[in-house]
Amino acid sequence: MLEPSKSTDSSGMDEFGYAQTLDRSIGKFASFAAGVSYISILTGVFQLFYFGFSMAGPAYAWSWPIVFVGQLMVALCFAELAGRYPVAGSVYNWAKRLTSGTFSWLAGWLLLISSIMALGAVALALQITLPQLWSGFQIIGDGTGTYDFALNGVLLASIMIGISTLINAFGVKLMTRINSIGVFVELIAAVLLILALGWHVVRGPEVLFDTAGYGAENPLGFFGVFLIGAMASGYVMYGFDTASSLGEETKDPKKTAPKAIIRAVTASFLLGGLILLFGLLAAPDLSDPKLGSADGGLQYLVLSVLGGPFGKAFLVCIVVAVVVCTLAVHAAAIRMMFAMARDNNLPFSSQLSKVDPVRKTPTVAAIVIGVLAVIPLLVNVMQPAIFTILSSISIVLIYLSYLLVTVPLLRKRLQRKWPASGDSSEAGFSMGKWGLPVNILAVLWGGAMTLNLIWPRPEIYNSVPPFEWYLQWGGVLFVVAVTVGGTLLYRLKIRRHTGVLAEHAAAATAHPAPGSARKDASAAGQLVPASVPAAAGETSVDAL
Repeated sequence: MLEPSKSTDSSGMDEFGYAQTLDRSIGKFASFAAGVSYISILTGVFQLFYFGFSMAGPAYAWSWPIVFVGQLMVALCFAELAGRYPVAGSVYNWAKRLTSGTFSWLAGWLLLISSIMALGAVALALQITLPQLWSGFQIIGDGTGTYDFALNGVLLASIMIGISTLINAFGVKLMTRINSIGVFVELIAAVLLILALGWHVVRGPEVLFDTAGYGAENPLGFFGVFLIGAMASGYVMYGFDTASSLGEETKDPKKTAPKAIIRAVTASFLLGGLILLFGLLAAPDLSDPKLGSADGGLQYLVLSVLGGPFGKAFLVCIVVAVVVCTLAVHAAAIRMMFAMARDNNLPFSSQLSKVDPVRKTPTVAAIVIGVLAVIPLLVNVMQPAIFTILSSISIVLIYLSYLLVTVPLLRKRLQRKWPASGDSSEAGFSMGKWGLPVNILAVLWGGAMTLNLIWPRPEIYNSVPPFEWYLQWGGVLFVVAVTVGGTLLYRLKIRRHTGVLAEHAAAATAHPAPGSARKDASAAGQLVPASVPAAAGETSVDAL
């Protein structure tokens, strides 16, 4: 049905108008591991089980396959794009080739902001696991105080982000080596956990069809609380585009990246779904309130079922998963910042796009991302619901950035301009006749999930006192501010200076801009257009 097309390795960056400045050393497993570690089933499932369960009970597990089907549609679209444009900052660079300068810049901007916030949210997962592993990790207070959870979480997360900054700044080889080892441990642990929970099953799957009274007070009944609980799954299954965002550092990227994207989301669905299923079937008591509390959840369930050393061993594996997930989110954010900066599309672009001559990695971007990721944590340090709020806002921005790729891609298909007639880039993956229906489903899914995520529900954005309208609407206000503010920043300032920085531009003769007097600009130390030549009927990145 969906077969990779024949292709040769066209890994030279001059095809996309850039010089090869990053270290191309990532192999097939490391590329797959990057996507898996960003999704990170052990991080996401364990981090958010308590929330989904507290909202909709055992039946919330049905959201897992629903989210998978929707995200698979998006992943297939991304795989097709990765098979043509395996370039750093993938979402931004894909949007550049599909839509106008304003919308492509906004796609990168939203994903960059969301990645920075997601980095903090992922690192916060240590607070959910480490204190259950050993009480000594609850450094601030004893965990019973109003702000103990948030304060200690910020401390642990800040330490983790500092470690991630050092590793990512040192070079992609070290990061991918640690990441690959961590993902291997995570996959083995996931399989063993599934087997262990399956061995301790105490009830049948009929429990998944029991709403257990959830939603009785909701105007929409169980469906209303299910939509809220579904966010627990929606928060997990994203970030598969990381495999392509590392494309400039991947061997044979046009073949490797598409396969890595699809395998990452599929493997995560299978393993995560089985953990959820057998966890619910093996839980000693589904009415235990600890299952729906932040200091309990799936970690508490595993400890209850497996007991002592075995349960603790799996919690250690969860910590490993959180560490590699943090590394992957950080790495993806770095590539996005680097990709936009080398197009002179960010403030201080020259500094942010600098690549260390020895380590061949954007060291300055790594440090800046690390510092920026700590700021949202500090701002929300006295907010007990810190994790839910940060996660919600960051995921809304990610879904919006994805829509800024899938919507213009669908428009190109409907106009019969995909693939572009003047695009000489050879494809490593194609959906063929399935492209249009898959793309339509991807857009419908992305729009519906974005609306569900941003809806100003008190259960998400104002779940604890003080109950104020501006807290409940905080997610909407923040997303609007970031979107409008970013648009104004680009339209009024950045777009006038956009263009590939000379130190990152390919040789002018490799990719001249038709009819442009700037075709020798890179040689002259000037900016060159931050776009590929536009085919007939297409809009270039610096339009509008």
